[in-house]
Amino acid sequence: MTAAWPIEEGTFRLGDLAVHRGGVLADARLAWRAHGTLSAARDNVVVYPTSYGAQHAELEWLIGPDGVLDPTRWFIVIPNMFGNGLSSSPSNTADWPALVTAWDNVGAQRRLLADTWGIERVHAVYGWSMGAQQAYHWAVATPGAVGRIIVNCGSARTAVHNRVFLDALMAVLEAAPEHLGGGRFSAQPERALHAFGRIYAGWAMSQDFYRAGLHLSALGAPDLATFLRTDWAERFARRRAEDLLAQLRSWDAGDIADHPRFGGDLGAALRSITARVLLLPGETDLYFRIADNAAELPHLRHAVLRPIPSIWGHRAGNPAANPEDAAFLRGAVRAWLEG
Repeated sequence: MTAAWPIEEGTFRLGDLAVHRGGVLADARLAWRAHGTLSAARDNVVVYPTSYGAQHAELEWLIGPDGVLDPTRWFIVIPNMFGNGLSSSPSNTADWPALVTAWDNVGAQRRLLADTWGIERVHAVYGWSMGAQQAYHWAVATPGAVGRIIVNCGSARTAVHNRVFLDALMAVLEAAPEHLGGGRFSAQPERALHAFGRIYAGWAMSQDFYRAGLHLSALGAPDLATFLRTDWAERFARRRAEDLLAQLRSWDAGDIADHPRFGGDLGAALRSITARVLLLPGETDLYFRIADNAAELPHLRHAVLRPIPSIWGHRAGNPAANPEDAAFLRGAVRAWLEG
């Protein structure tokens, strides 16, 4: 990527990492990319975790002087989530633990910042979807060390209805003839991944999105069949099935109260957060509903709920091809970061 601001990248080695739910991630590593310049006081850090199935390059569209995250103002660190094929993942790690959670990702990310740049406190954590789950975990894991979080289409605990969707995706992959058990595959399950993408397309975009024909008019597909193939089935086929399955399990287990400090008490976990919280649910998101964030709001000390007025479903929070929602996101996030 060519840019007018400094960009650096690398791989951070963590050694053998004991994970939250038991087991060890051997020779754990985090791939990362950073945009901008770290200030002398180390007070301009924004952590931007990746989302489900995404790698850093796919999420950099919003970084720029006129974008959502300004690299001439902020030092933006993108740590690739475990399981995305760049950081430690089943596809590049022989002995993968049964479950790697957001707690494990955030713990590794904290070590990355401290050991690489001497960063102990961050101005903000910005995340969309599974990245938003990680932002919430950052705020709970490091009380006093995170100034703000932006929860863009995410929640503090994966809702039951969201888990129904995830269970369907996991069942499709596990039913594939290529599945060997234990999250491993003899070969890439191409037919299963085509079905996987079509399930995803029905949940990621809202009913109103399809009713308005935006898959044709806004995204340029000649017909529905092409849209389902090129935008969904082929996209997921670029990822290894074992990685997709591992990240589904992480998403399913998302819960900031899953910690001995809270014993499953979500209200107590939310009340422990000292960071200022901006909740940005999509009005038509089928995964992370406004109602989920509305239920969290009374327990948060400093929080604002600003729904994204959009019919783009979950993708309202990642509007790379949607200028109207991108403008809303830019305004809301920039004001929160500077406020």
